[in-house]
Amino acid sequence: MNKFGANYLITMDDIVREGSAILRKKTEPVTLPVSSEDKEALQCMLQYLKNSQDPVISKKYKLRPGVGLSANQIGIDKRMFAALFEDKQECMFINPKIISHSINMVYLPEGEGCLSVDRDIKGFVPRYERIKVKAYDINGQEKIFRFKGYHSIVIQHEIDHLNGIMFYDRINKENPFKLPDNVAIESLY
Repeated sequence: MNKFGANYLITMDDIVREGSAILRKKTEPVTLPVSSEDKEALQCMLQYLKNSQDPVISKKYKLRPGVGLSANQIGIDKRMFAALFEDKQECMFINPKIISHSINMVYLPEGEGCLSVDRDIKGFVPRYERIKVKAYDINGQEKIFRFKGYHSIVIQHEIDHLNGIMFYDRINKENPFKLPDNVAIESLY
């Protein structure tokens, strides 16, 4: 039983920070059919993203703005995450898996951030420009989703979380602003 019930308000105190073991392990698959407990936790995660993107609510509760939140970032060892984009597209994915991707890559010129990381990390994070993801939705229906550009970057960031990978693991260790050789890669903006 987790505490993330229907009326629970996730705050920054609930966000697991880097250094915690759960962020470095591959999460466990969600059992299907999706339990009401898992559904409520996912809806709580999406609500955090909505709250964090609302200037009034985020200020009141001191929430850092987020676009994605994976279950292990709130201490739940399950393969599920929520994402909320500026265009109001909502994603709640269960047991997601990238089934294909483009050869071309993109990166955010300002780098990536993470709710679990309280420090500023400089460097380019190469990601696939386009991905195709197979996942279950909150009702347990298996679907195929396609993402490109910024949406693709966010989804890959969250799936990395579920695999115990932090965004900075993908930054070149010797030169944080060096991009991979022999691949078409460009800045998103």
